Amino acid sequence: MYLAWAIVLIVIALLLLWLSTRQRRGLGLPEGRVVYSDSGAERRVEAPLFAEDLQLLGKPDYLVESAQGLVPVEVKSGRTPTQPFQSHIYQLAAYCLLVQRNFKKRPPFGIIRYPERSFTVEFTRELEQQLLTLIKEMRAGLAGLEMHRSHRQAARCNSCGYRELCDQRLIA
Repeated sequence: MYLAWAIVLIVIALLLLWLSTRQRRGLGLPEGRVVYSDSGAERRVEAPLFAEDLQLLGKPDYLVESAQGLVPVEVKSGRTPTQPFQSHIYQLAAYCLLVQRNFKKRPPFGIIRYPERSFTVEFTRELEQQLLTLIKEMRAGLAGLEMHRSHRQAARCNSCGYRELCDQRLIA
C-alpha cells in the first residue's frame, strides 16, 4: 500500500517538473529560479530597480537566478523580428545595468523573448558604454523640459504598474 502511494507521488512530482520545464521554455526563460517577476495574471507589482546616480528606474519582466548569474528577461508581444530591435537591446541593457547596481552582480547576458523566438544579448562593456552615452544624450536633450506621461488610453493607464503612485492617472 505504501509503495503504491510512493509511486503515485513520484509520478505526480515528475509530471509537475515536466510541466514547469515546458512552461519555462515556452516563456524563453533560462534554467534557474525566477527571483523577480513583473508579468502574470496576478499583476503583483514588484518594486522597480533603481540606479540613483543615473536616475534610471525599470522593471524587467523576469529576473532569473541561473548558473551563469542573474539574467533579466524582457518579453515582447509584437511581431518577431529576424534580429532584436535596437531599442529593445538598449532596454535590456538598462535592465542589466540596474541588476548590476541593485544586486552587485553583473549579468553576463539578458534575454529578449518575442512570440516566436528568444534572443540572448551579451552585456558587454561596449554595450554598457553605448547605453551610458545614450542616457547622457537623452538627459541633455530633455534638460529643462517638463515631461508628462501619455494618458490617451484608459486601458493602458489601468494596467500600468505605477498607477497607484501616479498623480496623472485617468482611472481612480
